[in-house]
Amino acid sequence: MKVVVISGSPRKGANTEIMMRFVYEYAKTENEETKFINLSESKIDCYYGPNEKYSDITLQATKDITEADIWLVGTPIYNSFFSSSLKNLFEYINYKKTAGKVAGIAIMASGNIGFVDVQTLVTQLMSYFRVITNPKAVYMTIDMIKDGTVIDEAKTRLKELVDETLALASKQI
Repeated sequence: MKVVVISGSPRKGANTEIMMRFVYEYAKTENEETKFINLSESKIDCYYGPNEKYSDITLQATKDITEADIWLVGTPIYNSFFSSSLKNLFEYINYKKTAGKVAGIAIMASGNIGFVDVQTLVTQLMSYFRVITNPKAVYMTIDMIKDGTVIDEAKTRLKELVDETLALASKQI
């Protein structure tokens, strides 16, 4: 199975990036075919339509997502929504090539508000792509990151998200 981990924050060194880098490192121990798309490092072009020319980075990210069996998606909450960078990335994905894939979701916020709303929005996005979504999303707040590291309590839940999403995907194959 191919896995892609997506950090949906455009901010360098963001808490979402720290969270998803941990997910990536753990997922790699469980599945060697794991790739990381970090939207703060990978400059994804703004989507202008299917007939435009896009950078190699954008085309590679699109390919990695389309070819992956499992998507582990992390997003910050910005203005009661998931990041526009994440939405832009998914503009490139052909929904006709994604049916049956499996996704896990991790959401980062500054406080305990808006998680369920954003989970619903990301799940709706996944539904558009006919992707089966693990119903147990991880909700993290910024106090779960200390000195650039995910705290142990949150590590446990993130590992569970990876394990449960991989198990769900293995049932689909």
